[in-house]
Amino acid sequence: MFSQEKELFIRQKANEHIPYMNEKILWSMHAVRKLRTERFKKNEIEGLLKECILVEDYVMVGRPLPGCLVLGHVGIIAVHVVIAIDIDNGRILIITLYKPSDDRWEDDWKRRKFNG
Repeated sequence: MFSQEKELFIRQKANEHIPYMNEKILWSMHAVRKLRTERFKKNEIEGLLKECILVEDYVMVGRPLPGCLVLGHVGIIAVHVVIAIDIDNGRILIITLYKPSDDRWEDDWKRRKFNG
């Protein structure tokens, strides 16, 4: 699956997702804990996935599912979300989420800073 296809798949599943009725977004326990520490609500993160931008595409080596890092916003706050894509079951899994820090990311939150 190419990067653009991953981005479209994530957006599509986020738009199809209806909690408790048509579950297309699953959450890892780690991601649920990160919700609390980062002070977000599930619906805010699920909502930002409808218009997310793929930032990094991860290789499959050592991973059971294809994955990627996406960028979205809750209001004016940038949020990075690591997603695993379950094509066979037509859903996505949120692995973790965090607010990107300006010491590690460029101003657009799409590119890592390189020290060297």
